[in-house]
Amino acid sequence: MNEPLLLLPGAMCDARLYLPAIVRFSQSRPVQVASLTQGETVTEMAEHALAAAPARFALVGLGLGGAVALEMLQRAPERIHRIALVSTDPLAETPPAAAARELRILAARAGRLDEAAAEDLPATALAPGPGRMQVAHLVRQMATALGAAVFTRQARAMQRRPDQQKTLRRMPHPALVLSGAHDGLVPERRQGFAAELMRNAEWERIEGAGHLVPLEQPEAFSRALVRWLARPSALA
Repeated sequence: MNEPLLLLPGAMCDARLYLPAIVRFSQSRPVQVASLTQGETVTEMAEHALAAAPARFALVGLGLGGAVALEMLQRAPERIHRIALVSTDPLAETPPAAAARELRILAARAGRLDEAAAEDLPATALAPGPGRMQVAHLVRQMATALGAAVFTRQARAMQRRPDQQKTLRRMPHPALVLSGAHDGLVPERRQGFAAELMRNAEWERIEGAGHLVPLEQPEAFSRALVRWLARPSALA
C-alpha cells in the first residue's frame, strides 16, 4: 500500500481547503486531515497531530499547517517519509507582524471575527481573477465555522512559531516547496530559502495562485504532489 498522506490546513481552514486533493489521492492511498484547533503553540499542535497520525506518512502543510509540519519534523523525523510545504514561512515571526496580529486577536475576541479574518487573509493574498471571490467566500465560511477561540489560538501559535532553519537542514528525504505566484502573505524569497536549506528539495511556483494554492489551482497542486510522491525515499 502507498504511504499515508497527512494534510495540515492553514489558519482558519478545515478539510475543505484540500477537498479536490482528498478526492484525487484517496483513490490510491489513505488520506488524513489533521485538526489544528487545539493548542496555543505549534509544538502543542504538532503533538496533537502526531498522536493521531499514522506510524509513518507523507506530510503536507500550508501556512500555519506548514509551521506545524516543520515542528512535527523536528520532533519525529523518523515517522515522516517526505514533506511538502505550501505558502510556508520557515522563519520566526517578526515583531511588527506579531504586533499587527495582536490587533487582529483583539478584534476577534471583541466579536469582530469577520473583520479579523479578512485582515488575516486579505484579497491581495489571493490571485486576481474570477475565482477570487469564490475562494474568499469559502474562506469566510471556514473561519465562521471554526470561531473566535480557534482564531486566537492559531494566531498565538503563529506569533510564537520558532525559526526552523536547523530542522530544514536535517531533512534528507524528498521535499517540495510550493509557492503561489500571487501570494501576498509569505514572501517568495523566504519560501525559496526553505527549499535551498533542504538537500533533497524541489521548489515550484504555481501561476494563477496566491496563498491558498490547493483551492486556487487544485489541478496544478495535485500534479505537483503526484511528482513529489513518486520520488524515491530512503525510508521506502
